[in-house]
Amino acid sequence: MNIRFGRYLTLCVALSGDPAIALPGFGEVRSAYTESDAWLLARDGRPLHSQRIDMSARRLPWTRVEEVSPALLRALLASEYKRFYEHAGVDWGAAAASAWRNLWNTKTRGASTLSMQLVGLLEEDATRRGRRSFAEKATQAAGALWLEQRWKKDEILEAYLNLAGFRGELVGVAAMSRGLFGKWPDGLDERESALAVALLRAPGATAQWVATRACGVLQVMAQLSRGKSGESGKLRPADCAGLEAQARLVFSGGRRESAENGGWLGREQSPGLAPHLARKLLAQPGERLKSTLDLDLQRFASAALQRQLRDLLRQNAEDGAVLAVDNASGEVLAWVGSSGALSDAPQVDGVVALRQAGSTLKPFLYALALERRDLTAASLVDDSPLAVTTGSGLYVPQNYAPQYRGWVSARMALGGSLNVPAVRTLVRIGPEVFRDRLRAYGFESLTESGDYYGFSLALGSAEVSLLMLANAYRTLANEGRWSPLRATRGEPRAPCREGGCSGVFDGSPHRAAGAAAAFIATDILADRAARAGTFGLESWLATPYWSAVKTGTSKDMRDNWCIGFSRRYTVAVWVGNAAGQAMHDVSGVSGAAPVWREVMDWLHRGDASGRPAVRSEAPPPPAGVLRQAIRFEPADKIREAPRQEWFVAGTGMSVVRLAEPKALARIAYPGQGTIIALDPDIPPERQRIVLQLSGKPDAGWQWRIDGETLGSAARETLWRPRPGRHRLAVVERGGREVEAVGFEVRALKGKAGR
Repeated sequence: MNIRFGRYLTLCVALSGDPAIALPGFGEVRSAYTESDAWLLARDGRPLHSQRIDMSARRLPWTRVEEVSPALLRALLASEYKRFYEHAGVDWGAAAASAWRNLWNTKTRGASTLSMQLVGLLEEDATRRGRRSFAEKATQAAGALWLEQRWKKDEILEAYLNLAGFRGELVGVAAMSRGLFGKWPDGLDERESALAVALLRAPGATAQWVATRACGVLQVMAQLSRGKSGESGKLRPADCAGLEAQARLVFSGGRRESAENGGWLGREQSPGLAPHLARKLLAQPGERLKSTLDLDLQRFASAALQRQLRDLLRQNAEDGAVLAVDNASGEVLAWVGSSGALSDAPQVDGVVALRQAGSTLKPFLYALALERRDLTAASLVDDSPLAVTTGSGLYVPQNYAPQYRGWVSARMALGGSLNVPAVRTLVRIGPEVFRDRLRAYGFESLTESGDYYGFSLALGSAEVSLLMLANAYRTLANEGRWSPLRATRGEPRAPCREGGCSGVFDGSPHRAAGAAAAFIATDILADRAARAGTFGLESWLATPYWSAVKTGTSKDMRDNWCIGFSRRYTVAVWVGNAAGQAMHDVSGVSGAAPVWREVMDWLHRGDASGRPAVRSEAPPPPAGVLRQAIRFEPADKIREAPRQEWFVAGTGMSVVRLAEPKALARIAYPGQGTIIALDPDIPPERQRIVLQLSGKPDAGWQWRIDGETLGSAARETLWRPRPGRHRLAVVERGGREVEAVGFEVRALKGKAGR
């Protein structure tokens, strides 16, 4: 009866050509197979990092049958499918007996061949567990016959090993081998293979049951070995000794390698170098996405950051981030988001975290002043105590160092990162104008008005990301031309678009600053002599090749930065604490600068592997820039030697002379672009604005607002504000304007019921 049924079923399959279920070919199955991880690749195709995407099951890359241990193959065939290479897909005698006993609910072992098991895995209901009915067994048998006619035996075996579930979330021989035994399938020995095969019968069984089953598998393997070799082949009791303990060990994860050490990863052995960027870019299981990162640079930058932070542990600095960018293409070459094991918050990506910018915004302020012709690089700025009246009270900026230098040129003020001259420059320009310019550089995190940030914006009170800073400095390197960054090869894919990524990977190229002003600001950042008063002639910032660089330290030493560029590369480094705790005596030059220098040096020096050295020479001046000799007078008050200086065309001078105090007076408040909000809780007739000059006015100077003369500028003048835009000027005797600014007064609605 069994033989007649088998012949009948075989005839049905032959006549119909297809079983009741649609089965794919081997090539289709392998192509459709998707591992649970996605891979981020370096620009040369080497693996950088893998990221788990599919949480429903753990599947590693497809494993060829040739990559499976012979011991595991013997165990598999010995345990379940001894006649695998002999039958045509169905063991008819065993199948009929099993179906008959199942009909009477008699407990018995199943009779499905490996081919039939594979059909079950390929069915749409492959996730269903439990016994199958006689009809289901028949359908499965028909599928197995169809499969055997079209697939090779080794293809059936290979597909089964990759699709079968072993234990828990482990699907496929690679995930099982790595997950339980910490090795690849080609390294499994007989005992490990027996344990693995035992799991196919009962993936959720206890260690005791699996060990008992594995011992039986070893017995059958010994018998088969005896039959082939003619030797005894009898299983020795010692061969099963300790199997239960071994099973408990592997089930508890004792032999498992962690994901951080590459234990779950594919045969490429991912070094786990770019976890933060991988989480942002990878979205599809099995995806292999080629990034713009340089694997060797990524590894070096990460190691350099960790070395520096180990030296700073006593100074309460444990976190950091590094970003390296190609100036011309905008391709990100290194993205190190944290210090890894040194950090208490390694998941936080320091590249995109928003933090106070410190002095890193000063180059953009001076470039704006140069472009507006409010300053030249030779203009004198007063570095002395300053108190500026604001809507919330007096703002009293102080230099990083306690001393003041008196009158200094804008070159020395920016090169030495002096705070008071920067604030005086912003008072002249206005916070709103500067805020708008920063937005043009890509600082889209500045969502408030300039009046909200106030004059402290000159000293970096606003929060920005390392990513934004890197691209803004790259904009200076590109003569003021802004363009988005890229993190992937081929079709661009933005890693993120919000927070610290906002506006960095999207947007149309545009000019953020004039080429002449950007060139002069860059020249100052590259001038060792200009920064010598603060940093000395020799420091981490003094490279043997041309480079322009700026450091920054935020309030209370919570963050320090070092961002700079050569002709080809921009490198940005942040050092601090992810939780925001203050560091102890760590400045930009002692914290972030050593890492910046190491990474920049790596980029420019060649190596024995064939990576060529990269030269970096000073850029040529663009059109609209002139250079001429200057000197400062009087020499006893201005302690700067004669030099060659760059000027925006039309602003050049040969002698810079300290003016009389009265000629230095300028409008201090309200500054250009200031927005003043009326207080709805104070009667309008009681609100006044104090008009201020930065110094003593000349005799006869008067205030004039919207064409109306208010009185002498020599005494305190209180003006009653009116909503709208206004033009304030100070005029000499005879009516000639000394200076004029525009500002706005806004009326706010009062509280409900008032």
